[in-house]
Amino acid sequence: MRIVFDTDSAIFNDDAAALAMLLQRRDLVDIAAITVVAGNHTVAQGSEHMLHLLEFCGVTDIPLHLGAETPLVNSVERAAEQERRWGPVSFKGAFDEAPPVRPPHGGAFAAVRPQPPEAVTALTDAINERPGEVTVVAVGPLTNIALALRRDPTLAGRMKSLVFMGGNARVPGNVTPAAEFNFWFDPEAAHEVLAAPIPRVVMFGLDITNHAPLHQARFERIVGTDTPLTRLMRESMGPRYARDPAATYYVWDCITAAWLLDPDVVTAAERLPIAVETTFGPDYGGTTVVTARERPVEVMLDLDVERFFAIYEDLLTRPVPIPR
Repeated sequence: MRIVFDTDSAIFNDDAAALAMLLQRRDLVDIAAITVVAGNHTVAQGSEHMLHLLEFCGVTDIPLHLGAETPLVNSVERAAEQERRWGPVSFKGAFDEAPPVRPPHGGAFAAVRPQPPEAVTALTDAINERPGEVTVVAVGPLTNIALALRRDPTLAGRMKSLVFMGGNARVPGNVTPAAEFNFWFDPEAAHEVLAAPIPRVVMFGLDITNHAPLHQARFERIVGTDTPLTRLMRESMGPRYARDPAATYYVWDCITAAWLLDPDVVTAAERLPIAVETTFGPDYGGTTVVTARERPVEVMLDLDVERFFAIYEDLLTRPVPIPR
């Protein structure tokens, strides 16, 4: 499977862990490029975490490209106004991040650096080089994909598929009562991309990711196997459990990665017409199941939790550097 991995990054959980899982199975997944978008972090900060992971894993042949630094419409000011009018937004990601860019784990920046061209061109080139063969795996806001489709609307028909983490069909949001973070950060991009005639669109929203919380007992079992990746995992995720043993993590993007490697990990899915709320109000960025006037997408709804965590644990406890 040839993919472009479009990410808003994270220190380790969950974007970086999902990428690490895919890197461990390069016999199954051919990553043409990594593109970074603002979301969890600014592009400048997020790219440093991804570059660190690539260097850490000994991967030197996958280029990383810098993408959209802001959403299409949403902004720091709009987020502040939304909170003032309608209550807290529990996580605002890059909107709350200020310079300077900080070095990732270990206190040093990676020697490997971002590559030209910028992300939208890299994404477009990867699809045009292999029409009908490239799956775009988007685990952050959909800004880069929306900008690529604005530049060339015919690009949608040359994609094999879009697999994304975002949205919430039948469950509440996780940053507002209505909205999941990736869609809240750039609702307009999500609306445009879901309306595009991409041959196959697969949604991993909160409906499925809520089913696999990572509790401390499982976390401790995984990091009990001492590998470079589990050391990163302990450094990134351990403090939350140290503060609160009853805490949980959700591993959103990792479920998406696991399905790419083993589709049988998903046990329930439906084709549903999904609408994204782009009117500025309390439901901004929320998604709902609507009438059939919206094009349906494949909405993943449930998974074999133990099968998923077996994949997750296996891939994150393998040695690095990762063999080509």
